[in-house]
Amino acid sequence: MTSSLTLYYAPHTCSLSPHIVLRELGLPFTLVKVDNKSKRTEHGADFLAINPKGYVAALQLADGRVLTEGPAILQCLADLRPEAGLAPPAGSWERLRLQEMLSFITSELHGGIAQLFNAAFDESVKAVFRERLFKRIAYVEQVLQAQPWLLGEAFGVADAYLFTVLGWLRFFDIGLRQWPAVARHTDAVAQRPSVQAALAAEAQ
Repeated sequence: MTSSLTLYYAPHTCSLSPHIVLRELGLPFTLVKVDNKSKRTEHGADFLAINPKGYVAALQLADGRVLTEGPAILQCLADLRPEAGLAPPAGSWERLRLQEMLSFITSELHGGIAQLFNAAFDESVKAVFRERLFKRIAYVEQVLQAQPWLLGEAFGVADAYLFTVLGWLRFFDIGLRQWPAVARHTDAVAQRPSVQAALAAEAQ
């Protein structure tokens, strides 16, 4: 287990999910806020020197190496404390199913909602994206009607990621109650102490 982790984050972004997982695991870490516009950290450092891609999340390990992209970071964190069970063991079939779910959230939900933020698209274009997005959420609804968490009976890193991404729908006045199982899942994640602590820290 590492003794020093640094998470570069920005409020209302996908970096919330690794932030939640860090707290869920009880790992020691430092939060560093990034200004997405200036690409500067709260301490004035050039974030592009840390992550040339220019966006959060970025996780710096104790040895100075930096890992980017949410799904990779989430699995890295889970493997630092495997006994917590937030991700199936590496190399297992269940781990492949986790990677499948993380890929789905990244491409179909995260990527789909991101299109709604694009000011260059008029309403007719966004309506097309919304229709496709709603079909993808309907799939998640089916999954969560059959089980309480995305991978079965236990909370895991994919649940933190789903909660984070679907949280952006409030910016478009899209309520989750039309998907009851998804709404129940969101409410359950929101009640976890790790989530409440992460949201409180990012609101400061």
